[in-house]
Amino acid sequence: MEVERVQALAAVGLDALPAQFVRPSHERPENSRAIEGITVPVISLSQPHHALVSEIYEACCEWGSFLVTDHGIPPELIRRLQEVGREFFRLPQEEKEKYANNPSRGNFEGYGTKMTKNHDEKVEWVDYFFHLMHPPCKVRHEIWPQHPPSYREVTEEYNKEILRVTEVLLELISEGLGLEKNVLKSSLGGDQLELEMKINLYPPCPQPQLALGVEPHTDMSALTILVPNEVPGLQAWKDGNWYAVDYLPDALFFHVGDQIEVLSNGKYKSVLHRSLVNKEKTRMSWAVFCIPPQEVLIGPLPGLINDQNPAKYSTKTYAEFRYRKFNKLPQ
Repeated sequence: MEVERVQALAAVGLDALPAQFVRPSHERPENSRAIEGITVPVISLSQPHHALVSEIYEACCEWGSFLVTDHGIPPELIRRLQEVGREFFRLPQEEKEKYANNPSRGNFEGYGTKMTKNHDEKVEWVDYFFHLMHPPCKVRHEIWPQHPPSYREVTEEYNKEILRVTEVLLELISEGLGLEKNVLKSSLGGDQLELEMKINLYPPCPQPQLALGVEPHTDMSALTILVPNEVPGLQAWKDGNWYAVDYLPDALFFHVGDQIEVLSNGKYKSVLHRSLVNKEKTRMSWAVFCIPPQEVLIGPLPGLINDQNPAKYSTKTYAEFRYRKFNKLPQ
């Protein structure tokens, strides 16, 4: 089945947005503007440990998201990661199509469009490339881009850095809950924790006030670590309002996903977020989803529940959670 790519649509130079991309009135950015002047917390990993634990705890409880600086990933590596991603999307369309995925048949990895369809059959103004990055035993290098040739080397280097940062963050957010620092990582599969890479491309849109790059959602991951290009568009939901996430060069945008909300018994919030698009500029983002293996059971941690604070979530495998989320079934 041939899929209409958003990048190819944008290249035609449309004057008006095709109907399937026009959001219902209440969802349109023109009718749901973000509050200006307040943004998500910015947290430096270089500060004293006790301050770091406290700041991350507050950000996870209040926002479910924050920007991380002084994380130790070389800025040059982030730039190389972004360049190889841009180069893939610059390839001729027929070359990109060699990597096409097929979610309807369970093949999620590869080059895709319209990852989710909502009940109104509206679609999102985004193309993407999605693949597993870790652990090595589950990685399928044959579906990674062969062009540019440096894609694999750069992505594997970035994977090592993200693994390190993920471990640090999981320890800090465990300590914030009053737990031993290794509890969250071990509850998510330990060294079998999986990392998925999703490169999102949001081409220039003829009527950005009517469209969304990604509709409001929470991530089913444990946590997500994202780097965007310089074009703004990411927004987070808090206390009944949207807040724009400011671009901060070389910072990592971290947010709590559904699995950590469940493990923390709701203490940490999986952040609702969306992505807007731009009339003149291409927005891109590189999201790494940290997820447990399919067979791992996820439920509120025993150390966080008691008679006064009973479990708010059921315990199920990550595979079951994923199936229910994809099919919009109650958890």
